[in-house]
Amino acid sequence: MNIENIIHFLENTFLTDVVAICTFFLEMAGIIVLITTSAKCFIKWLQKKSHVQLDLAHGTALALTFKMGGEVLRTVVVREWQELGILGAIIVLRAALTIMLHWEIKSEEKVLDNEKLKEMKKY
Repeated sequence: MNIENIIHFLENTFLTDVVAICTFFLEMAGIIVLITTSAKCFIKWLQKKSHVQLDLAHGTALALTFKMGGEVLRTVVVREWQELGILGAIIVLRAALTIMLHWEIKSEEKVLDNEKLKEMKKY
């Protein structure tokens, strides 16, 4: 077995398998975070608790971050430009969603801070 065969094996088989496994775990982490956050927020919503929207936005942003990590990792093994373009579009869409969620989180936190200030001024 010469060095070229070893490099070919590491590049085409080993790297591809490692990336596929790691991508799977990152994607699953995102799914688990999204499902658990959604379930917790649904229960809080049924109990009429406050800050449900903020908690859901935080969880969704975290889930999208895991999913985006999987997509970025997947770019390591891309061999064709068309496939890279599709992955790039997915990453851009997920990044835009994450930015919008963070904007919503900041807006909601600002509203909550204003409400706290009003409560403190009452006393």
